[in-house]
This record gives sequence, structure tokens and C-alpha cells, in this order.
Amino acid sequence: LQEKEELIEEWQPEPLVPPVSKDHPALNYNIVSGPPTHKITVNGKECINFASFNFLGLLDNEKVKNAAQASLKKYGVGTCGPRGFYGTFVDVHLELEERLAKFMRTEEAIIYSYGFATIASAIPAYSKRGDIVFVDEAACFAIQKGLQASRSNIKLFKHNDMADLERLLKEQETEDQKNPRKARVTRRFIVVEGLYMNTGDVCPLPELIKLKYKYKVRIFLEESLSFGVLGEHGRGITEHFRINIDDIDLISANMENSLASIGGFCCGRSFVIDHQRLSGQGYCFSASLPPLLAAAAIEALNIMEDNPDIFQTLQGKCKRIHRALQGISGLKVVGESFSPALHLQLEESCGSRENDVKLLKRVVDYCMNSGIALTQARYLEKEEKCLPPPSIRVVITVEQTEQELDKAASLIKEAAQSVLN
Repeated sequence: LQEKEELIEEWQPEPLVPPVSKDHPALNYNIVSGPPTHKITVNGKECINFASFNFLGLLDNEKVKNAAQASLKKYGVGTCGPRGFYGTFVDVHLELEERLAKFMRTEEAIIYSYGFATIASAIPAYSKRGDIVFVDEAACFAIQKGLQASRSNIKLFKHNDMADLERLLKEQETEDQKNPRKARVTRRFIVVEGLYMNTGDVCPLPELIKLKYKYKVRIFLEESLSFGVLGEHGRGITEHFRINIDDIDLISANMENSLASIGGFCCGRSFVIDHQRLSGQGYCFSASLPPLLAAAAIEALNIMEDNPDIFQTLQGKCKRIHRALQGISGLKVVGESFSPALHLQLEESCGSRENDVKLLKRVVDYCMNSGIALTQARYLEKEEKCLPPPSIRVVITVEQTEQELDKAASLIKEAAQSVLN
């Protein structure tokens, strides 16, 4: 017994968590005071906001705020219960679903209370163990989590490389011929984003649809960045490519970017959407969207429908800053010229990811000190399937004036010169 006691005395448990240095970026955050609208006050300094995904500038819109307040007075903050259990309000939740379906020209829409959970719930609602999902390597984190939850066989194809996707589809076809009985019960999906969060470029939808019909697979489209941005009326990538929306099996998008609210939605044919009402985890088990946020989203949709010119304006501003950012020594611009979220990556790495991140942080800090708020793209490095290179993200909104866009571009140039050379 004495020996036991001595052993216990000597025992030094290992620390539960590894030690973290005080200057770790996660422990040193920028503090925002006041509403993060077109102007944002960071660490007590007023900057022009190039960091929030407030593409259509609706975060500070009076009409949106009034709609939310009216709903708050009528319903309070919400029911704190899921949609299926006394969580549904007719004139906000059902109206928002109806409005989204009508806006997207689909039969039905379903809303979720959290943007990230939308696609992460939608994928495992359809794709199960044994099914096969062909997914772009650059897919965002929410898609990755949805795939993980579905436990399906995941086949990654090179970013936007249709030849690589076709190679995988052909291989699968050969496999299926060996075991036709198994092939009959296996579902196949392609999951892509309209505008990629991690790269800022657009998916080649017309070619994807050809492959869909040739190899009999279903297409899921994540449109969080392209909804309310692309197309004449902001309907997203299908409108951008003039593609019939019925060719897509499911579209999902969050309402946290263009609509400046919270939550997300999926839309498509009724039989597809209805299935999620019983098997979309985020829909069944999360409290419904607070009615004031649903009312804000409805008002944001009204504004989108009343001002279709807003999308041309946004595209013009994206193209302007995209042009202005070309040719900065040491930085390269990644993303389409019409994407409202661009990435600036280092032309050459300094050898380690950590040093690259520190270098880019110095560029961001330089801009912040001169009144331009930018942000670095953040990733959970251990969790990402294909970790994108470090980058600075520049977000363009309708509210930024041409002078502000030019100022931001010249400041980034100046910062790159001072930090990188």
C-alpha cells in the first residue's frame, strides 16, 4: 500500500492541453465597437469595412431594421423551440420560405436557423453510408462537415477540373458494371459551390450539367457567395449562366451574406425539400429562426426585388478593385473579377505557413492603421481536407465609393511594398 501511495505521489499528469504562447493569433483578437456596417470601429479606430460579407449593404438599412423591430414588438425574441414543435410563425417563417421559393423560381424552400448548418444538414439528409459523393477539393468547411456526417464515399476531384471529374465518373461506371445489384441501390451526387469561398472563382456549371445527365448523378449547389450577387436579379449562378433551375437538384445558400440576416435556406422541387423537414438535422433539432431575423430577410428580399440595378453596381465595383489590385509586387489576386470576395495570396511562400501568415498579418495591420479594415482568411488547419494557402480576404460591398475602393487598392499596394520588399 505504501508503494502505491509513493507512486501516486510521484505521478505527474500530462497537461490536458498543449501550452499556447501569449502571442497566438487566436488569443489576440481585434475588438469591434458599435455596428460593423460600412464604417467599422476596430480597437477604437474607425475604418472602412472591407471585412464583412455585407455585399448589398443591408446591414445598416433602415427598412430592414424597422421590419425587424416591428416583428420583435409583435413576437418577442422567438419561441426557443424547433419548427416542428410550436416554433413556426405563419407570417414570418412560412412567408419567408414562400418568398425565397418564388424568388428562386423553385417549387419550395426550407429555412435553417444557422448558415453553416444548412448545407451540413442537407448533404447527410440525402447521402448515406454506401452512397458516393464527387466533390471539388476547394469545397468550403460547411460542405466538408456535411460530407463527414453523411459517412458516404467521398471522391475529391481537382478544383474546377472537369476532365478529372469525368475520369472519376468513368471509373465509377466501370465499378458499377462489375456489381450491377449494388449499383442499383447506390446514390451518386456531385457537390460544388457557385462561387467558391476559398478561391473566389466560379464553377463551370454548364459542363457539370452535361456530366450530370451523361453519368446520371444529382447536383447539389452551395450558393452562399453567389446568391444575391450573380445574375441579373441576384438569383445566383444559374441565372449567371442562364441555366434552367430544374437542372439542379438542390440549391442551398446562407442568408448571412447578401441578405444581412442569419440562417440559411435550401430550395428545389417539393419532394426534395419536404424530405428535409423530417431528416435535415439542423431543421429538426434547432430552435427556429428568431422571427425578427426572418422579417429582416423578407425585407432584404423586397429590397433586392425592388432594386435590380444593385447587382450591376456591385459587379462594377468588384471589377474596379480587381483591376486596381493587379500587378502588386509580391501579391497575387485570386478570384473572378466579378466576385465580391477576393483573396490576395503571396506570390512566393517564405518557406513556412506560419511565417506566411505573419507576413500577411503585417499587411493587414498596415492597412488597418490607415483606416482600411481587411481580414485574413481563417481555416481550422488540422481539419481541412485540402488546406488553402494563407490569404488576405478583401470583401466588396455596394456601399463602398469609388474613392474608397481606389484608396484601399493603393493602400494594399503601399503595404505590400513596405512589408514584402
